[in-house]
Amino acid sequence: MSHFPDHLADRFRRFKFRHFAPNQDHYEELATYGQNPDTMIISCCDSRVDPETIFNAMPGELFVVRNVANLVPPYETGGRYHGVSTAIEFAIMNLRVKHVVVMGHSGCGGIKAALDKKAAIETEAHFISRWMSMLDDARLTVLAAHQMKSQSERVSALEREGIKHSIKNLRTFPFVKDLEDKGRLGLHGAHFEIATGQLSVLNQVTNEFYVV
Repeated sequence: MSHFPDHLADRFRRFKFRHFAPNQDHYEELATYGQNPDTMIISCCDSRVDPETIFNAMPGELFVVRNVANLVPPYETGGRYHGVSTAIEFAIMNLRVKHVVVMGHSGCGGIKAALDKKAAIETEAHFISRWMSMLDDARLTVLAAHQMKSQSERVSALEREGIKHSIKNLRTFPFVKDLEDKGRLGLHGAHFEIATGQLSVLNQVTNEFYVV
């Protein structure tokens, strides 16, 4: 039987003393009345990019779903398991969030794997390459537009193109499109630079990112 990691137990005790105890009233309120976030964040599961930390959020303020390369699959009802789609449906139809933010980041391993199939170690199931195949069209767009650029520049470009692609896929969900058209839901793109702490957001009129 494996032993629960000591360093996690120590971290929990520090959390309980430094964060939970001073905010216990807030936690009790969340437990009693439930969550009421106004924003959903679709972020990468990269350990260096934590949405709650980046946006200085308290528990209950953000509804977060994380996956490799912060991807949103297109709307479809086939198959059996739809983790991201389930989170989107729950956040929008049940929590009634007002904003959905797709947030990518610099140095994304998933994006590197989308550009170079040998960039990630895979099993015979090929979970990574199958997941990243959602960006096949975006990959071709970036490669065509950045033929003379370095691989790192192409990765950076695909990180941003992937965000745009996921926003496009969000609009294939009928309930998302309906609420956006009615002005009750805003879709947003953001990109976080790990080394500098810079956040860029997508201007959907110009289709370009600008620093906030």
